[in-house]
Amino acid sequence: MAEQAISPSATTPAISPSVTTQVISPLRQRMIEDMSIRKFTAKTQHDYVQRVKDFATFLGRSPRTAESEDVRRFRLHLASRGAGTPTINATCAALRFFFKTTLDRPDLAKHLTFVHEPRKVPAVLSTEEVARFLAAPGIKYKAALSVAYGAGLRVSEVVSLKVSDIDSQRMMLRVEQGKGRKDRHAMLSPVLLELLRDWYRLARPQG
Repeated sequence: MAEQAISPSATTPAISPSVTTQVISPLRQRMIEDMSIRKFTAKTQHDYVQRVKDFATFLGRSPRTAESEDVRRFRLHLASRGAGTPTINATCAALRFFFKTTLDRPDLAKHLTFVHEPRKVPAVLSTEEVARFLAAPGIKYKAALSVAYGAGLRVSEVVSLKVSDIDSQRMMLRVEQGKGRKDRHAMLSPVLLELLRDWYRLARPQG
């Protein structure tokens, strides 16, 4: 029986190998297992599989049969469609993993070079703009926005913040499993600490 390709025709949108009620091709299953071994997040696994599916759709056959020229043509295809730098680099990362790890074909990755995007100077908000940004309705949202802006936390990190993560002695915030699944500390200002204390007094269960 011919092996099913990693393509949009596969009936399984799920990424988890624990799903047994849907059909996953052996090639996709092996790629998922390879990513699981390396502890890739569920989102990364989903994105990588989707990028390989895009390549299979372009190829019109199983990506197992790809040749070096096919990879080069796919890069030209992305460029001709006006794909942005993040899309190109994400596709390169996924295909490089697929070729090198899952297929053990490192020779196919030679055309998958990353595109370097020029660094741009970020826009700096004025004092008035920052004040308007943080003037959220209600202390809950003001505290959340202030933590994000003042301590440099991402939205997912703000949502996951716990009372035990606030170190008022050292004036630090502990961020667990942030970007790259790494723990880190962020600076905590006295103003932000008082705002968090105000929010805690209002939000904590009474009794």
